[in-house]
Amino acid sequence: MNNVLLGDNLQELKKLDDNSVDLVYLDPPFFTQKKQVLKNKENKEFSFDDSWDSLSDYLDFIRMRLVECKRILKDTGSIFLHCDKIASHYLRVSLDEVFGMEMFQSEIIWNYRRWSNSKKGLLNNHQTIYFYSKTKDFKFNEILQDYSPTTNVDQILTERVRDENNKAVYKKDTDGNAVLGKAKKGVPLSDVWNIPFLNPKAKERVGYPTQKPILLLEQIVKLVTDKDDTILDPFCGSGTTLVTAKLLERNFIGIDCSSEAIILSEKRLEEMIKTESHLVQVGVNGYKTKTVQELDILTSLGATVVQRNNGIDGFLAENVEGKPVPVKIQKANEKLSQTISLLENARKTKNLDLGIVIQTHQSYELFDYSVRNFENILVISCYDLQVQDWLKEKKSRRSYLNTEVALG
Repeated sequence: MNNVLLGDNLQELKKLDDNSVDLVYLDPPFFTQKKQVLKNKENKEFSFDDSWDSLSDYLDFIRMRLVECKRILKDTGSIFLHCDKIASHYLRVSLDEVFGMEMFQSEIIWNYRRWSNSKKGLLNNHQTIYFYSKTKDFKFNEILQDYSPTTNVDQILTERVRDENNKAVYKKDTDGNAVLGKAKKGVPLSDVWNIPFLNPKAKERVGYPTQKPILLLEQIVKLVTDKDDTILDPFCGSGTTLVTAKLLERNFIGIDCSSEAIILSEKRLEEMIKTESHLVQVGVNGYKTKTVQELDILTSLGATVVQRNNGIDGFLAENVEGKPVPVKIQKANEKLSQTISLLENARKTKNLDLGIVIQTHQSYELFDYSVRNFENILVISCYDLQVQDWLKEKKSRRSYLNTEVALG
C-alpha cells in the first residue's frame, strides 16, 4: 500500500493480489504516434514515447493490462479509462470485451476551454473517460450539484410522475393540487464535467506531458471510493492520482516505467500542492461582468465580448491593418475622461493602434471630452444618450422661440 513502483506495469500488476483494489484509474498513451515532450519551469524535460508499430499492437498492449486490472479489482470496484478522440472507440470495445457490455456505466466527457488554433475543423475541447464496474454491485457515492439558473421553483418543490405517454408531469392529488416532493439538495452529477485545464502558471503544474488536474481526479475518487479504500494507477506519470488519493485519505499504488516519473511522483507526494479553480468555485457565470446594456452595445457593433479586462470590453470583428480595434464602454461610476484613460492605457499595453469609447452618460467635467478630437480614439455617444441630447436641444430651441414670441 502507498507505494510508487518502477517497472513494466503488466509485470507489476501480476504481482498484486486478486480482489484487492477499489478503483483503477488509467491514463494510458493515447496512440498519438508521437513522442510526448514537455519542460517544467526549471527547463527540465519530461517525455514518453507514444509511437506504435500498429493499432493492433497498441490494443493488445491495453487489453492485457485491462485483464489484470479486472482480476485485481474488488467485486465492488470500478475502472475509469481516460482517452481522447484518436482511439476512444477502439478502447471502449476492448473494455466491453474484458468487463462486459453490461458493466458499462458512463461515458464521461471532460469538457474544458482551450485557445483556438489554425487547424481546419472544430476545436477539440474535451476528452473521454470510460467508467466500467466489475460487477453490478459496485460502490457509488452520489454527488449533487446546484440547480441550473433556469430551474423554476415548481421543478424543485413538486414531485413528478410519468403519464400515459411516458412524459414527465407534475403529480397531482385527487383534488388536483400539486404534490410536494421529498427534500431536494441538488441535481445529481451528470456525465459532462466542466473542469478547466491547469493554468500554465498553476503551482500544481510540474511540466509533465498530459498532466491532469487534481480536481478531475478528486471527482472520480469521491464518486466510487470511501476513506481507506485503495486506488491503483498503472500509468501514474507525474502522480496526480496518488496525490489525490493521499489528499482524500485513500491508499494508493502507482506504477510507471520511467524513473523520472517515479521521482516526480514521490516529490509531489511530499509537497502535496493543489491548485484551486476559481472557475469551479464560482461557475462560468462568475466570470461574466457585462451588463445587459453593455452586451447590447457590443452586439450592435458586432464586437467580440471580453469579460475580464478593466480597459477593454470587446473587439471589433474586423482588424485594421492587421491589428484588433478595442472597444471600451463608459461605466456608470466613470467620468468620460477615466474611460478614455483606461482604454488608452490598455491600447498602449497591448500595442494596438486604434480604439473606440462608447459614452453612456453625461459626466460634467471642465473639459468637454465628447467633442475632443483624439488621434487614435473615437468617442461615440450611445443611442439613448444621443436621443436625450437631441430632445434636450429641441426643448431648448422651442423654449427660446417661445421666449422670442412672448417678448416680441
